[in-house]
Amino acid sequence: MENNMYPFVNLPLPYDYDALEPYIDTRTMEIHHDRQLQSYIDRLNLILKDYPVLQQMTLEELIINADNLSEGLRIPIRNYAGGVYNHRFYFDGLQRPSDLTPKNTLLEVINGQFGNFYNFQDVVKKAGMGVFGSGYTWLVFDKEKVKVITTPNQNCPIAQGYCIIFALDVWEHAYYLQHYNLRGNYIDDWFRVVNWEKANQLYLECLIDYQEIGIRRRNQGKGFNNGMTER
Repeated sequence: MENNMYPFVNLPLPYDYDALEPYIDTRTMEIHHDRQLQSYIDRLNLILKDYPVLQQMTLEELIINADNLSEGLRIPIRNYAGGVYNHRFYFDGLQRPSDLTPKNTLLEVINGQFGNFYNFQDVVKKAGMGVFGSGYTWLVFDKEKVKVITTPNQNCPIAQGYCIIFALDVWEHAYYLQHYNLRGNYIDDWFRVVNWEKANQLYLECLIDYQEIGIRRRNQGKGFNNGMTER
């Protein structure tokens, strides 16, 4: 991930603010990226300002090691480092409205595990609707399979050892201007702007990592973790 260490900056979106119209409106994208994400970046930089050791850690390392920090740092780092990482992952996984289904290997995996893409969409939507308050729904790689999980607030699956394929932000600020309180309608529209080519690429990268590292961990009796909500 670009700009992966302190000081963090708000990277531009990989598309125009209006690129996701009519499914995600321009004003939502402007506020979500320029204000919401910027606020997480500002707070994270402020927290790290007085901690040179933490400044030497990558964004992923901050998230993964948050639980090992002192009580005064643990929750702020989890929230704000997670907020930066999660938002970047969410934004990078979107594109102009185009293909409505995954391609290549990822589609084969989804069909094999869920029966077909429409069943998969239903699982993702139910998971997203089931997030109480604010959080995310994720497609993650786990032991040669994919699964749909949810996390509250800005918790991130990499803290549990998962490799992420896509992120669905279900905080209200991601959809309220256009979709009001109709989260289900937002999720339906979000499916119209998912960058499935990128998701397929990330799946393949996760698979390679698993083959190179995960098998060795399994042989040592460790493997990937299973500590989050599965759908």
